[in-house]
Amino acid sequence: MRYAELRRHTDNEGDRLTPRGAADAEMIGRGGLHPPYAAFVSAGAARATQMLEILRHAAGQDDTPITAATGLRSSVENRWRDAARAAGKRADLEDIRALDPDLVERESWLLGSALRQVVAGLPEAGRALVAGHSPTTEAPCSGSPAGLSRHWARAKEFCWSRTAGTTRWSRWTKWR
Repeated sequence: MRYAELRRHTDNEGDRLTPRGAADAEMIGRGGLHPPYAAFVSAGAARATQMLEILRHAAGQDDTPITAATGLRSSVENRWRDAARAAGKRADLEDIRALDPDLVERESWLLGSALRQVVAGLPEAGRALVAGHSPTTEAPCSGSPAGLSRHWARAKEFCWSRTAGTTRWSRWTKWR
């Protein structure tokens, strides 16, 4: 099996973590990681890369490079923000899907395809720690079984997402 652990970057101001965001990332690093990681992958935003730098250090893997997989960063972030705002403060991916099903369906497929490439590059039993931003960290997992299952005939892959600052894990998704 191969694993991709998706994390949302912590609190930010612009494209940098706030002091609170950096402290939260350090807290996650102390107790919420599953090292060793074969790969640290950023969605491309500086705040996601900064989060990974903190987590990579906490995992004791400072020599492992951080790579960017820009395909994990949505090209329609404003549309996501608008849908999330309309869905309400505690909205999750299903709430956004109810308001804009085309957004979630298309983006789940696109982001799931990019995540599939990350997972395919891992060694057997390898783990990747991927940092991006919510809700696009959940969309690849949501879209994987329906849209990508035929591409995973032999491998069994797992994907999970945790929004920083919460204790709620989104559902596990098994890729076949």
